[in-house]
Amino acid sequence: MKAQVVLVCAFLFAIITAMFAVINVESVRVNFLFTEAYIPLILVILGSTLLGGIIFGFIGLIRQYKLQRRIRVLEKQLQEKEVTPPSPEHVTSTE
Repeated sequence: MKAQVVLVCAFLFAIITAMFAVINVESVRVNFLFTEAYIPLILVILGSTLLGGIIFGFIGLIRQYKLQRRIRVLEKQLQEKEVTPPSPEHVTSTE
């Protein structure tokens, strides 16, 4: 359910961004480090949104990778604890 809500919110954000970009079509001066260019504002808006989405997605993938690695380590530790026999101190005699 949470994934569906996120997907719907992302879709709504994409639609709103596209509508905003289509309204702003005039060319603007963009200053780069060593040069400047006149680019349609629609490309600046869509490019910035796309770049932000790529960065956000990359950070999410890194976080997911770290969490999966942590899960594997914890599962390995759990299996090691289940396999090792109990120590003699914890075994109670029935005599």
